[in-house]
Amino acid sequence: MVDKLHSGVFFLHKHKQLFVFLLFMSVFRSAIADWYTVPSGSMQPTIQIGDRIVVNKMAYDLRLPFTDISLVTLNTPKHGEIIVFESKAANLRLIKRIIGLPGDVVSMHSDTIIVNDKPLTHMVVNDVENQSDTTNANIYSEKIGDIDHLINVDNVASIRMSSFYPITVPEGHYLVLGDNRRHSSDSRAFGFVPHHELRGKATAIAFSVDYDNYLIPRKERFFKNIYAHNL
Repeated sequence: MVDKLHSGVFFLHKHKQLFVFLLFMSVFRSAIADWYTVPSGSMQPTIQIGDRIVVNKMAYDLRLPFTDISLVTLNTPKHGEIIVFESKAANLRLIKRIIGLPGDVVSMHSDTIIVNDKPLTHMVVNDVENQSDTTNANIYSEKIGDIDHLINVDNVASIRMSSFYPITVPEGHYLVLGDNRRHSSDSRAFGFVPHHELRGKATAIAFSVDYDNYLIPRKERFFKNIYAHNL
């Protein structure tokens, strides 16, 4: 028993730098920054299936490591920011774009978003390479707040969620949408996102892989800023 204890102490002492590094990385990924693997196309064309998204977990809250407990709120989301959140209503971790802030009145008419009586500007984009699953989509440049981004509007998909009546975003909540407007389960399906479900702000694409060929990464997407206009 004593020999086993000595062996254990020796092992820990010999590899203490490794254990300190692993502990630091665990804390870092739990409370500071991490990456999120995107499994669906709901944020196309901004984010593609197979992208690994860098998430700033301190963008909005400082949390106790290894828990969901917020120690202090550092900031609140702004229009157009992309957030990662743990949705209790959808029972999933999701990534979507902030469209409505607390107190905003938001509606949608034929895929055009209206925030506080002001329609978001749309411009048709013609020089974006179509992805295999968006060949029937019109691609528009949309601006909300200070952020320009691209959206897909699939011309042959259901228009069931392309319009909704004005609704006021309650205090402490956010209205979120996917950029692939007719192929996204978002606030139109599961309602508003409460602040305590936020897990961070998406900032960039670390790297991207094609699920049909993991050996060939998408070189053009390495360290890509997801807030740069994707032309």
